[in-house]
Amino acid sequence: QVQLTESGGGLVQAGGSLRLSCAASGRTFSSYAMGWFRQAPGKEREFVAAVSMSGTMHDYADSVKGRFTFSRDNTKNTVYLQMNSLKPEDTAVYTCAGRRSWYASRNYGEYDYWGQGTQVTVSS
Repeated sequence: QVQLTESGGGLVQAGGSLRLSCAASGRTFSSYAMGWFRQAPGKEREFVAAVSMSGTMHDYADSVKGRFTFSRDNTKNTVYLQMNSLKPEDTAVYTCAGRRSWYASRNYGEYDYWGQGTQVTVSS
């Protein structure tokens, strides 16, 4: 089975940057569309970003567009979420997910595999 493991979370000041990683064991990411989601305390899980199976098409939530960048390195079976200009409202547990589809999805329930999440905390 496919296992996804996130890393790179931590504490950062507002305006700072972090890069999250999601490493996969098993099948390569070339066979999956990938997504990032987040959930803050007391809030529903929220779509952050997704990339198509081909890696060509990217989709970003309006709240992160222009600040976050989703990339993938299939040789390492790893995807990355570069987060710049972080805001306190970005504080959440971030989870990556894989989907057996050509296309990116904003719906967490449409994904087949997901990781355990990594905590991102942005201070004022």
